[in-house]
Amino acid sequence: MSRVAVLGLGAMGLPMATRLAACGFEVAAFDVAAERVGLAVAAGAVAAASPAAAAEAADVVLVGVRDGAQLEAALFADDGAAATLAPGAVVVVTSTVGAEAVQEAADRLDAAVVDAPVSGGPVRAGEGTLLIMVGGAGDDVAAARPVLDALASTVTVAGPRVGDGQLLKTVNQLLCGVHTAAAAEALALAHALGLDLDATIDVLGRGAAASFMLADRGPRIAQRLRGGTPELRSRLDVIAKDMGIVGALTRRARVATPVAAAAEQLYRLGMAADLAAEDDSVVATLLEDR
Repeated sequence: MSRVAVLGLGAMGLPMATRLAACGFEVAAFDVAAERVGLAVAAGAVAAASPAAAAEAADVVLVGVRDGAQLEAALFADDGAAATLAPGAVVVVTSTVGAEAVQEAADRLDAAVVDAPVSGGPVRAGEGTLLIMVGGAGDDVAAARPVLDALASTVTVAGPRVGDGQLLKTVNQLLCGVHTAAAAEALALAHALGLDLDATIDVLGRGAAASFMLADRGPRIAQRLRGGTPELRSRLDVIAKDMGIVGALTRRARVATPVAAAAEQLYRLGMAADLAAEDDSVVATLLEDR
């Protein structure tokens, strides 16, 4: 499969489109923001005027949107991809939208669907070293495999059902959300105690307290606590959305997750403080007594 439509060119969609173009795929790119389309074109993609136009000749339609509402628009709006899907095309949903949303989309589409939420961030998306958690029928997954392999160093098939990938990604996001909140708390305490934050991050990263989220978010949290504004890499509203999915799923599964619930409340406080578009490291600034 050589023709790929990428719908959504945000923090993850753009580097994925860029990676696929670099790997030799013919990429048709769409986003509501013209400047993002321009960046994709500069990387070798072809601009599409709508999701329908992008999907018309595509073997694989890769959807990289923020939430369920954007998934609905990309696929089922008047100019959505569902209207023009080519026979035999596979729709690959890389967004974290929850199992129900992707299952509902699969039920409505006259096409194969592969549930493939990604983890690893924009840098790894551009390098092709993402972790992708996949749900879907074996033949459908096999059809999408060239695209998945171009984007990931690890492709894990969570199960044969569309939605299984979302379920595993929700478990992943529970830990990511908790670890980010814990890193914010630990570094806010270190800052209040007058410790050198860079040295603290280095020491914590060498022992039992180490985590990917501490290593990734820690320097940006430290910059925030010093009064700076770090590079926007992980929007607060995205982790808040993901932790909302975690909370809803744990209630349906009747599993108590008090630590995850506390982390979700921290992100909701950030949303209430009008920090939705900020890097999620900003939550550390909510913790200190000012």
